[in-house]
Amino acid sequence: MTRKKRGRKIGSEGPAVYRDKTPNQLELESRQRQKAKKRKGLKTGSRHSAVEETKQRNAAQKKDPRLGSKKPIPLIVEPKKPMTKQQRRMSAEQELAMLENDAQLMVLLDRLDAGEKLGAGLQKQVDQKLDRIEQLMKQLGLMEEDEVELFEEDEYRPAVKSDDDLLDQFEKMDLDKFGKE
Repeated sequence: MTRKKRGRKIGSEGPAVYRDKTPNQLELESRQRQKAKKRKGLKTGSRHSAVEETKQRNAAQKKDPRLGSKKPIPLIVEPKKPMTKQQRRMSAEQELAMLENDAQLMVLLDRLDAGEKLGAGLQKQVDQKLDRIEQLMKQLGLMEEDEVELFEEDEYRPAVKSDDDLLDQFEKMDLDKFGKE
């Protein structure tokens, strides 16, 4: 067999030169690889310290299920306390606000104002809600019955026939009596 002498020809992949990295970077990488090789395995004495840590973790996580809650349990059931006057008033105000802002009621009232006739069930529902609003307004003191009656009675309303009568009444008034008092 004849021996062939190898030449210094460039292979198909090109020359084996590190183009991107400088020699300093290559040295750093090699040092880091050597340190990583030396650090294989676990730390010394880790066999005992790891067990203690896991015991502490398990103790915190696992509690004895027999211990239960420390909250006292009432042996006698106490009756519910009745609502105070202020709480009842607040709930009445909230209910009134809810009824006044009821979209369905507003739609039904608009239909009634337009002259449309509602069915017996819808009319009954509207009447119930309006009665409840009136009850709540009386309860909260927002509706005074005296004012409503004053406008309904005719004896408090003066009978004025025309603008001329009003002008005559104004001219005949004695304005001096207002200044003396």
